[in-house]
Amino acid sequence: MLIAGFPAGSFQTNCYVVAPAAGEECVVVDPGQDAVGALEDVLREHRLKPVAVLVTHGHIDHVWSVAPVCGARDIPAWIHPEDRELLSDPARGLSLAAGQELFGGLTFTEPDDVRELSDGEVLKLAGMELTVDHAPGHTRGSVTFRLPHAGETPGVMFSGDLLFAGSIGRTDLPGGDYPTILRSLAAKCLPLPGDTVVLPGHGPQTTIGHERATNPYMAQAKTALAAGDAGPGHGRGPSRGL
Repeated sequence: MLIAGFPAGSFQTNCYVVAPAAGEECVVVDPGQDAVGALEDVLREHRLKPVAVLVTHGHIDHVWSVAPVCGARDIPAWIHPEDRELLSDPARGLSLAAGQELFGGLTFTEPDDVRELSDGEVLKLAGMELTVDHAPGHTRGSVTFRLPHAGETPGVMFSGDLLFAGSIGRTDLPGGDYPTILRSLAAKCLPLPGDTVVLPGHGPQTTIGHERATNPYMAQAKTALAAGDAGPGHGRGPSRGL
């Protein structure tokens, strides 16, 4: 398995390229602001051919370059239907003031081919099988993508802004909800094997086991799960990203 990642743009959003091996087809996860140049370098270095763009959620720092990448390669973008409108109108995912400050005269469009994700779906792309988990709370349409364990090789979760090393995604923007993100953590992260590698939307990689042991939000999700209640809403998690 080949996974190459790099932080893109002023938001430092992690864009990932995933392939069975060098010289094969690949998928691109979350091509954010100014991702095109670095992405082309990765594709050229490893002799990869993209067949799809996968989007963990619709915030602008994750979808900025989706249309250019898809258009240049004539490939589809996959996104959850709850976040699809953010591809062409990303200001909907922010407060009005923030949207005005960020976008000015910029316009965004959907790629020609957009396909909608569903919870539990298994995508068979580039010779790989990626499981989709709908994990709302950061946005209504947030998802994660998982590669399975294979022998002694641990599984991998592309967590978007659901789970970071030591923190979680903010919940104070439109579509965010703190009790909901705790339920998503409890349902989609807590049950995974501890050696599962977490590749987040911002910051360094981690593992499920490390986050279960050290992340206060995972502890709160576990407590809420045991109590059958995710508790009252909060404002936001980390300072990284949107």
